Amino acid sequence: MSDIKKDHSIGEGTGAGAGAITGAAVGSAAGPIGTVVGAVAGAVLGAKAGGAVAEAVNPTTYNDHFETSYNKADYYTADRDWNDYRPAYQYGYDTYGQYQGKRFEDVENDLERNWDATKANSRLAWAEARGAVRDGWHYIERAMPGDADGDGR
Repeated sequence: MSDIKKDHSIGEGTGAGAGAITGAAVGSAAGPIGTVVGAVAGAVLGAKAGGAVAEAVNPTTYNDHFETSYNKADYYTADRDWNDYRPAYQYGYDTYGQYQGKRFEDVENDLERNWDATKANSRLAWAEARGAVRDGWHYIERAMPGDADGDGR
């Protein structure tokens, strides 16, 4: 597999998964049929957004960047390691496309609500993971053309 940005299907796959989960949650307000329709619509939109992120940010480069710098971040604590922070950075990568165009602060409550279900084996509570997720968002935002959320980054 090549390491060219456009060849990374992971962006579409993770975008589709994140979109499906969110779509199902939103659609559940309309009952079982709404859950299914929401999941399908969310998966389609999430795949498109995830593909755009993968075009702008090579996921391998993204991961490597944070793996070599996470322990220098102001939110880092010495009793945690890469295996704790990696899921937080991955969560930032996976969800950015889903909320593209919105500021991190505007969707933080949604991200916090879903953190426990997506954190895998990370020992980080949301308060500890928040900074890494936010840094992941801002890394991607700087790589995307324009200033989608209007915050000057």
